[in-house]
Amino acid sequence: MKEAFVCDAIRTPIGRYGGSLSSVRADDLGAVPLHALVERNKEVDWEAIDEVIYGCANQAGEDNRNVARMSSLLAGLPLGVPGTTVNRLCGSGMDAIGIAARAIKSGETHLMIAGGVESMSRAPFMMGKASSAFSRQAEIHDTTHRLALHQSADEEAVRRRFDARNR
Repeated sequence: MKEAFVCDAIRTPIGRYGGSLSSVRADDLGAVPLHALVERNKEVDWEAIDEVIYGCANQAGEDNRNVARMSSLLAGLPLGVPGTTVNRLCGSGMDAIGIAARAIKSGETHLMIAGGVESMSRAPFMMGKASSAFSRQAEIHDTTHRLALHQSADEEAVRRRFDARNR
């Protein structure tokens, strides 16, 4: 079995709910690190990317499209590079990285980009579970209860002393 390596790492910007990044769509936010990777790795044949995999827990409202594909196109990656968006709630970005690593280790792919993106400031409200079939009862719920997820992920990374630059 082949080994998978992290060749470069960059994260999407992090802001506060309703803060300076609240006007930025998730796909635009996801394009930032992709564009930075292209700019600082000029020697890479970007046509050789097998796939971009992004985790995105929200996937509602403006995030309902394939955020990985849209971010790739916005970043200027070649049109032939496919994108896949996965949802594993707060583990979405980490799951995307695991999927990419397994695909490389199995020999299915050779060069992948993986990560995650989210904009809770732009997340829509959600409808609760209906109490019966064809129910006309409507209660709106605020999805921002997940706001602290990126903070807890960062805290866990610090706790485990994970630093991609030292790997």
